[in-house]
Amino acid sequence: MTASRVLVLNSGSSSVKYQLLDMADRSRLAVGLVERIGEETSRLVHEPLIGGGEKRELSGPIADHGAALRAVAAELAADGLGLDSPELAAVGHRVVHGGTRFTRPTVIDDEVLAEIRSLVPLAPLHNPANITGIEVARSLRGDLPQVAVFDTAFHSTMPESAARYALDAATAEKYAVRRYGFHGTSHAYVSRATAALLGKAPEEVNVIVLHLGNGASASAVRGGVCVDTSMGLTPLEGLVMGTRSGDLDPAVIFHLARVGGLSIDEIDALLNKKSGLLGLCGDNDMREILRRAGEGDASARLAFETYVHRLKKYIGAYSAVLGRVDAVVFTAGVGENAAAVREAAVDGLAELGLALDLEANAVRSPEPRLISTEYARVAVAVVPTDEELEIATQVYALVTA
Repeated sequence: MTASRVLVLNSGSSSVKYQLLDMADRSRLAVGLVERIGEETSRLVHEPLIGGGEKRELSGPIADHGAALRAVAAELAADGLGLDSPELAAVGHRVVHGGTRFTRPTVIDDEVLAEIRSLVPLAPLHNPANITGIEVARSLRGDLPQVAVFDTAFHSTMPESAARYALDAATAEKYAVRRYGFHGTSHAYVSRATAALLGKAPEEVNVIVLHLGNGASASAVRGGVCVDTSMGLTPLEGLVMGTRSGDLDPAVIFHLARVGGLSIDEIDALLNKKSGLLGLCGDNDMREILRRAGEGDASARLAFETYVHRLKKYIGAYSAVLGRVDAVVFTAGVGENAAAVREAAVDGLAELGLALDLEANAVRSPEPRLISTEYARVAVAVVPTDEELEIATQVYALVTA
Protein backbone atom coordinates (compact mmCIF):
# COMPACT_ATOMS: atom_id res chain seq x y z
CA MET A 1 0.00 0.00 0.00
CA THR A 2 1.42 3.39 -1.03
CA ALA A 3 1.03 6.05 1.62
CA SER A 4 -0.71 8.99 -0.03
CA ARG A 5 -2.38 10.90 2.80
CA VAL A 6 -1.14 14.22 4.16
CA LEU A 7 -2.37 15.85 7.36
CA VAL A 8 -2.13 19.64 7.10
CA LEU A 9 -1.89 21.60 10.36
CA ASN A 10 -2.23 25.34 10.80
CA SER A 11 -1.49 26.09 14.44
CA GLY A 12 -2.43 29.50 15.80
CA SER A 13 -1.87 30.93 19.26
CA SER A 14 -5.16 29.48 20.55
CA SER A 15 -6.38 27.37 17.64
CA VAL A 16 -5.53 24.49 15.31
CA LYS A 17 -7.05 24.18 11.85
CA TYR A 18 -6.54 20.86 10.11
CA GLN A 19 -7.34 18.94 6.96
CA LEU A 20 -6.57 15.37 5.99
CA LEU A 21 -6.12 14.94 2.23
CA ASP A 22 -5.49 11.96 -0.01
CA MET A 23 -3.06 13.08 -2.68
CA ALA A 24 -3.79 10.04 -4.86
CA ASP A 25 -6.88 11.90 -6.07
CA ARG A 26 -6.40 15.25 -4.24
CA SER A 27 -9.55 14.59 -2.19
CA ARG A 28 -10.34 15.76 1.33
CA LEU A 29 -11.02 13.07 3.88
CA ALA A 30 -11.69 15.25 6.92
CA VAL A 31 -11.55 18.90 8.02
CA GLY A 32 -11.75 20.52 11.39
CA LEU A 33 -10.93 23.26 13.84
CA VAL A 34 -9.99 23.46 17.50
CA GLU A 35 -10.44 26.94 18.93
CA ARG A 36 -10.14 28.76 22.25
CA ILE A 37 -7.37 26.40 23.38
CA GLY A 38 -6.49 27.00 27.03
CA GLU A 39 -9.98 28.20 27.95
CA GLU A 40 -12.91 26.51 29.68
CA THR A 41 -14.99 27.12 26.54
CA SER A 42 -12.71 25.31 24.07
CA ARG A 43 -14.46 23.89 21.02
CA LEU A 44 -13.57 21.20 18.48
CA VAL A 45 -15.50 20.98 15.22
CA HIS A 46 -14.73 17.89 13.14
CA GLU A 47 -16.24 16.92 9.79
CA PRO A 48 -15.47 13.61 8.07
CA LEU A 49 -15.95 13.88 4.31
CA ILE A 50 -16.02 10.17 3.48
CA GLY A 51 -18.05 7.22 4.70
CA GLY A 52 -21.20 9.18 5.41
CA GLY A 53 -19.98 10.44 8.77
CA GLU A 54 -21.63 13.46 10.31
CA LYS A 55 -20.13 16.73 11.47
CA ARG A 56 -19.38 16.65 15.19
CA GLU A 57 -18.86 19.42 17.72
CA LEU A 58 -17.25 18.96 21.12
CA SER A 59 -17.16 21.60 23.86
CA GLY A 60 -15.15 21.74 27.06
CA PRO A 61 -11.71 22.70 28.32
CA ILE A 62 -8.73 21.81 26.10
CA ALA A 63 -5.66 22.75 28.09
CA ASP A 64 -3.02 23.16 25.42
CA HIS A 65 -1.98 22.31 21.86
CA GLY A 66 -0.92 18.83 22.92
CA ALA A 67 -4.41 18.10 24.22
CA ALA A 68 -5.88 19.69 21.09
CA LEU A 69 -3.92 17.48 18.69
CA ARG A 70 -4.64 14.37 20.75
CA ALA A 71 -8.35 15.24 20.52
CA VAL A 72 -8.00 15.71 16.75
CA ALA A 73 -6.26 12.33 16.50
CA ALA A 74 -9.10 10.69 18.42
CA GLU A 75 -11.73 12.19 16.13
CA LEU A 76 -9.83 11.07 13.03
CA ALA A 77 -9.44 7.57 14.51
CA ALA A 78 -13.19 7.38 15.14
CA ASP A 79 -13.66 7.73 11.39
CA GLY A 80 -11.00 5.15 10.54
CA LEU A 81 -8.54 7.89 9.62
CA GLY A 82 -6.22 7.66 12.62
CA LEU A 83 -2.70 9.05 12.72
CA ASP A 84 -1.39 5.50 13.06
CA SER A 85 -2.64 4.65 9.57
CA PRO A 86 0.04 3.28 7.20
CA GLU A 87 -1.60 5.43 4.52
CA LEU A 88 -0.42 8.63 6.21
CA ALA A 89 2.66 9.84 4.32
CA ALA A 90 3.49 13.07 6.15
CA VAL A 91 2.30 15.96 8.27
CA GLY A 92 2.49 19.40 6.65
CA HIS A 93 2.79 22.49 8.82
CA ARG A 94 2.01 26.04 7.79
CA VAL A 95 4.82 28.26 9.07
CA VAL A 96 4.37 31.97 8.57
CA HIS A 97 7.96 33.23 8.39
CA GLY A 98 10.88 31.46 6.75
CA GLY A 99 13.21 34.46 6.49
CA THR A 100 15.79 34.18 3.72
CA ARG A 101 16.80 30.67 4.83
CA PHE A 102 13.66 28.74 3.90
CA THR A 103 12.56 29.23 0.31
CA ARG A 104 10.95 25.83 -0.30
CA PRO A 105 9.17 23.10 1.68
CA THR A 106 11.56 21.64 4.25
CA VAL A 107 11.60 18.41 6.24
CA ILE A 108 11.80 19.37 9.90
CA ASP A 109 14.61 18.10 12.11
CA ASP A 110 16.06 19.58 15.29
CA GLU A 111 18.30 21.96 13.34
CA VAL A 112 15.47 23.21 11.14
CA LEU A 113 13.23 23.69 14.18
CA ALA A 114 15.95 25.72 15.88
CA GLU A 115 16.25 27.94 12.79
CA ILE A 116 12.49 28.46 12.68
CA ARG A 117 12.67 29.44 16.34
CA SER A 118 15.42 31.96 15.54
CA LEU A 119 12.95 33.69 13.19
CA VAL A 120 10.43 34.40 15.98
CA PRO A 121 11.48 38.08 16.20
CA LEU A 122 10.30 38.48 12.58
CA ALA A 123 6.90 36.90 13.30
CA PRO A 124 6.31 37.04 17.07
CA LEU A 125 2.56 36.50 16.76
CA HIS A 126 2.72 33.51 14.43
CA ASN A 127 5.94 31.48 14.46
CA PRO A 128 5.72 30.52 18.19
CA ALA A 129 2.32 28.90 17.63
CA ASN A 130 3.56 27.20 14.45
CA ILE A 131 6.51 25.81 16.43
CA THR A 132 4.20 24.48 19.14
CA GLY A 133 2.16 22.60 16.54
CA ILE A 134 5.32 21.09 15.07
CA GLU A 135 6.62 19.97 18.47
CA VAL A 136 3.34 18.32 19.43
CA ALA A 137 2.96 16.57 16.05
CA ARG A 138 6.53 15.28 16.27
CA SER A 139 5.79 13.89 19.71
CA LEU A 140 2.73 12.06 18.37
CA ARG A 141 4.27 10.72 15.16
CA GLY A 142 8.00 11.28 15.28
CA ASP A 143 8.53 8.53 12.69
CA LEU A 144 6.64 10.47 10.00
CA PRO A 145 8.16 13.23 7.88
CA GLN A 146 7.08 16.56 9.35
CA VAL A 147 7.33 19.22 6.64
CA ALA A 148 7.25 23.00 7.03
CA VAL A 149 5.69 25.07 4.22
CA PHE A 150 6.45 28.76 4.59
CA ASP A 151 4.13 31.68 3.80
CA THR A 152 7.16 33.70 2.71
CA ALA A 153 8.69 31.11 0.36
CA PHE A 154 6.77 31.95 -2.83
CA HIS A 155 7.94 35.56 -2.60
CA SER A 156 11.62 34.68 -2.18
CA THR A 157 12.04 35.02 -5.95
CA MET A 158 11.54 38.80 -5.80
CA PRO A 159 14.52 40.66 -7.25
CA GLU A 160 16.60 42.58 -4.74
CA SER A 161 15.25 45.84 -6.15
CA ALA A 162 11.77 44.79 -5.00
CA ALA A 163 12.82 43.08 -1.77
CA ARG A 164 15.09 45.75 -0.36
CA TYR A 165 14.09 48.84 1.59
CA ALA A 166 16.16 51.95 1.00
CA LEU A 167 17.71 51.73 4.47
CA ASP A 168 21.34 51.89 5.49
CA ALA A 169 22.58 48.57 4.10
CA ALA A 170 24.56 47.52 7.17
CA THR A 171 21.63 48.17 9.50
CA ALA A 172 19.21 46.33 7.23
CA GLU A 173 21.50 43.31 7.04
CA LYS A 174 22.20 43.23 10.77
CA TYR A 175 18.52 43.13 11.67
CA ALA A 176 17.25 41.17 8.61
CA VAL A 177 15.11 44.10 7.50
CA ARG A 178 13.79 43.46 4.02
CA ARG A 179 10.49 42.66 2.31
CA TYR A 180 9.49 39.01 2.68
CA GLY A 181 5.80 38.92 1.74
CA PHE A 182 3.11 36.58 3.09
CA HIS A 183 0.08 34.52 1.94
CA GLY A 184 2.58 32.78 -0.33
CA THR A 185 0.78 29.44 -0.54
CA SER A 186 -2.38 31.25 -1.64
CA HIS A 187 -0.58 33.34 -4.25
CA ALA A 188 1.20 30.25 -5.58
CA TYR A 189 -2.01 28.21 -5.84
CA VAL A 190 -4.14 30.97 -7.32
CA SER A 191 -1.60 32.15 -9.89
CA ARG A 192 -1.19 28.58 -11.13
CA ALA A 193 -4.97 27.93 -11.12
CA THR A 194 -5.51 31.15 -13.07
CA ALA A 195 -3.11 29.98 -15.77
CA ALA A 196 -5.10 26.72 -15.99
CA LEU A 197 -8.34 28.72 -16.27
CA LEU A 198 -6.82 30.55 -19.23
CA GLY A 199 -5.76 27.24 -20.78
CA LYS A 200 -2.06 28.04 -20.50
CA ALA A 201 0.98 26.92 -18.55
CA PRO A 202 2.02 29.11 -15.59
CA GLU A 203 5.22 29.98 -17.45
CA GLU A 204 3.17 31.61 -20.20
CA VAL A 205 1.15 34.11 -18.19
CA ASN A 206 1.62 37.24 -16.09
CA VAL A 207 -0.90 37.55 -13.26
CA ILE A 208 -1.81 40.10 -10.59
CA VAL A 209 -3.23 38.18 -7.62
CA LEU A 210 -5.41 40.03 -5.09
CA HIS A 211 -5.79 37.96 -1.92
CA LEU A 212 -8.52 39.84 -0.07
CA GLY A 213 -9.49 38.47 3.32
CA ASN A 214 -9.30 40.08 6.74
CA GLY A 215 -5.61 40.13 5.91
CA ALA A 216 -5.03 41.26 2.33
CA SER A 217 -2.11 41.20 -0.08
CA ALA A 218 -1.33 41.63 -3.77
CA SER A 219 1.35 39.99 -5.86
CA ALA A 220 2.82 40.41 -9.32
CA VAL A 221 3.59 36.98 -10.80
CA ARG A 222 5.57 36.78 -14.03
CA GLY A 223 5.62 33.36 -15.69
CA GLY A 224 4.78 31.59 -12.44
CA VAL A 225 7.43 33.48 -10.46
CA CYS A 226 6.66 36.21 -7.91
CA VAL A 227 8.44 39.48 -8.74
CA ASP A 228 6.70 41.76 -6.23
CA THR A 229 4.21 41.63 -3.38
CA SER A 230 2.51 44.16 -1.15
CA MET A 231 3.35 42.83 2.33
CA GLY A 232 6.85 43.47 3.60
CA LEU A 233 8.94 42.70 6.68
CA THR A 234 5.63 41.90 8.37
CA PRO A 235 2.04 41.44 7.17
CA LEU A 236 1.31 45.09 8.05
CA GLU A 237 2.48 46.69 4.80
CA GLY A 238 0.39 47.09 1.66
CA LEU A 239 -3.35 47.00 1.13
CA VAL A 240 -5.97 48.30 3.57
CA MET A 241 -7.03 45.28 5.64
CA GLY A 242 -9.65 44.39 8.19
CA THR A 243 -7.74 45.73 11.19
CA ARG A 244 -4.30 46.58 9.72
CA SER A 245 -3.44 49.96 8.29
CA GLY A 246 -1.44 48.82 5.29
CA ASP A 247 0.92 51.38 3.73
CA LEU A 248 1.75 54.21 6.09
CA ASP A 249 4.25 57.04 6.28
CA PRO A 250 6.83 55.71 8.81
CA ALA A 251 6.92 59.16 10.43
CA VAL A 252 3.37 58.57 11.68
CA ILE A 253 4.95 56.27 14.27
CA PHE A 254 7.37 58.98 15.43
CA HIS A 255 4.53 61.51 15.53
CA LEU A 256 2.33 59.26 17.66
CA ALA A 257 5.22 58.60 20.03
CA ARG A 258 6.45 62.18 20.35
CA VAL A 259 3.21 64.12 20.17
CA GLY A 260 0.69 61.53 21.32
CA GLY A 261 2.88 59.93 23.96
CA LEU A 262 1.99 56.41 22.76
CA SER A 263 4.38 53.57 23.57
CA ILE A 264 5.81 51.26 20.90
CA ASP A 265 3.47 48.48 22.06
CA GLU A 266 0.46 50.82 21.90
CA ILE A 267 1.37 51.91 18.36
CA ASP A 268 1.91 48.28 17.35
CA ALA A 269 -1.56 47.37 18.63
CA LEU A 270 -3.07 50.45 16.96
CA LEU A 271 -1.66 49.68 13.52
CA ASN A 272 -2.29 45.92 13.62
CA LYS A 273 -5.53 45.57 15.57
CA LYS A 274 -7.38 48.91 15.56
CA SER A 275 -6.77 50.30 12.07
CA GLY A 276 -7.74 49.37 8.52
CA LEU A 277 -11.46 49.09 7.90
CA LEU A 278 -12.14 48.76 11.63
CA GLY A 279 -10.33 52.00 12.36
CA LEU A 280 -12.06 53.88 9.56
CA CYS A 281 -15.63 52.89 10.34
CA GLY A 282 -15.80 50.57 13.34
CA ASP A 283 -16.39 47.39 11.30
CA ASN A 284 -13.96 44.99 9.65
CA ASP A 285 -16.60 42.79 7.99
CA MET A 286 -16.97 43.88 4.37
CA ARG A 287 -20.56 42.62 4.26
CA GLU A 288 -21.54 44.92 7.09
CA ILE A 289 -19.60 47.82 5.59
CA LEU A 290 -21.39 47.41 2.25
CA ARG A 291 -24.75 47.26 4.03
CA ARG A 292 -24.04 50.42 5.99
CA ALA A 293 -22.65 52.23 2.96
CA GLY A 294 -25.79 51.32 1.03
CA GLU A 295 -27.87 52.92 3.76
CA GLY A 296 -25.91 56.15 3.49
CA ASP A 297 -23.43 55.71 6.33
CA ALA A 298 -20.61 58.18 5.53
CA SER A 299 -17.86 56.44 7.51
CA ALA A 300 -18.64 53.06 5.93
CA ARG A 301 -18.62 54.68 2.46
CA LEU A 302 -15.24 56.26 3.21
CA ALA A 303 -13.84 52.95 4.43
CA PHE A 304 -15.00 51.22 1.25
CA GLU A 305 -13.61 53.94 -0.99
CA THR A 306 -10.27 53.97 0.82
CA TYR A 307 -10.05 50.17 0.50
CA VAL A 308 -10.78 50.31 -3.23
CA HIS A 309 -8.45 53.26 -3.83
CA ARG A 310 -5.52 51.25 -2.45
CA LEU A 311 -6.51 48.25 -4.58
CA LYS A 312 -6.48 50.37 -7.73
CA LYS A 313 -3.05 51.75 -6.85
CA TYR A 314 -1.60 48.25 -6.61
CA ILE A 315 -3.28 47.04 -9.79
CA GLY A 316 -1.77 50.01 -11.61
CA ALA A 317 1.64 49.61 -9.99
CA TYR A 318 1.87 45.90 -10.73
CA SER A 319 0.70 46.46 -14.29
CA ALA A 320 3.78 48.69 -14.64
CA VAL A 321 6.03 46.13 -12.92
CA LEU A 322 4.88 43.28 -15.16
CA GLY A 323 4.68 45.26 -18.40
CA ARG A 324 2.18 42.77 -19.84
CA VAL A 325 -0.71 41.51 -17.73
CA ASP A 326 -2.77 38.50 -18.79
CA ALA A 327 -5.11 38.39 -15.81
CA VAL A 328 -6.12 40.14 -12.61
CA VAL A 329 -7.54 37.60 -10.20
CA PHE A 330 -9.53 38.02 -6.97
CA THR A 331 -9.39 35.42 -4.19
CA ALA A 332 -10.01 34.79 -0.45
CA GLY A 333 -13.13 35.74 1.51
CA VAL A 334 -13.71 39.27 0.22
CA GLY A 335 -12.19 38.68 -3.19
CA GLU A 336 -14.31 35.61 -3.84
CA ASN A 337 -17.62 36.90 -2.45
CA ALA A 338 -17.82 40.70 -2.64
CA ALA A 339 -18.95 41.53 -6.18
CA ALA A 340 -19.14 45.22 -5.26
CA VAL A 341 -15.44 45.28 -4.35
CA ARG A 342 -14.45 43.64 -7.63
CA GLU A 343 -16.63 46.01 -9.64
CA ALA A 344 -15.28 49.10 -7.91
CA ALA A 345 -11.66 47.96 -8.15
CA VAL A 346 -11.86 47.43 -11.90
CA ASP A 347 -14.04 50.44 -12.66
CA GLY A 348 -12.18 53.12 -14.60
CA LEU A 349 -9.26 50.87 -15.56
CA ALA A 350 -10.24 50.38 -19.21
CA GLU A 351 -6.95 51.95 -20.30
CA LEU A 352 -5.21 49.03 -18.57
CA GLY A 353 -7.31 46.59 -20.60
CA LEU A 354 -9.75 45.72 -17.81
CA ALA A 355 -13.51 45.49 -18.38
CA LEU A 356 -15.99 43.64 -16.20
CA ASP A 357 -19.01 41.62 -17.30
CA LEU A 358 -21.43 42.81 -14.62
CA GLU A 359 -23.72 39.80 -14.94
CA ALA A 360 -20.83 37.35 -14.64
CA ASN A 361 -19.44 39.32 -11.72
CA ALA A 362 -22.75 39.06 -9.85
CA VAL A 363 -22.79 35.25 -10.03
CA ARG A 364 -21.74 33.44 -6.86
CA SER A 365 -19.94 30.16 -7.44
CA PRO A 366 -17.29 28.02 -5.75
CA GLU A 367 -15.68 27.41 -9.14
CA PRO A 368 -12.87 29.37 -10.81
CA ARG A 369 -14.42 31.68 -13.38
CA LEU A 370 -13.83 34.61 -15.71
CA ILE A 371 -15.82 37.77 -14.99
CA SER A 372 -14.34 40.02 -17.69
CA THR A 373 -16.06 40.89 -20.95
CA GLU A 374 -15.37 38.72 -23.97
CA TYR A 375 -13.30 41.42 -25.66
CA ALA A 376 -11.29 42.65 -22.65
CA ARG A 377 -7.56 42.68 -23.32
CA VAL A 378 -6.83 41.51 -19.76
CA ALA A 379 -8.83 38.71 -18.16
CA VAL A 380 -10.45 39.34 -14.79
CA ALA A 381 -11.06 36.19 -12.78
CA VAL A 382 -12.33 34.87 -9.46
CA VAL A 383 -10.36 31.84 -8.28
CA PRO A 384 -11.15 30.38 -4.85
CA THR A 385 -7.93 29.84 -2.95
CA ASP A 386 -6.98 26.49 -1.43
CA GLU A 387 -3.99 26.92 0.84
CA GLU A 388 -4.39 23.51 2.45
CA LEU A 389 -4.33 21.73 -0.90
CA GLU A 390 -1.28 23.78 -1.91
CA ILE A 391 0.53 22.83 1.30
CA ALA A 392 -0.40 19.16 0.88
CA THR A 393 0.73 19.23 -2.76
CA GLN A 394 4.11 20.68 -1.84
CA VAL A 395 4.55 18.30 1.09
CA TYR A 396 3.65 15.20 -0.92
CA ALA A 397 5.93 16.17 -3.80
CA LEU A 398 8.81 16.54 -1.36
CA VAL A 399 8.35 13.27 0.53
CA THR A 400 7.79 11.21 -2.63
CA ALA A 401 10.61 12.76 -4.67
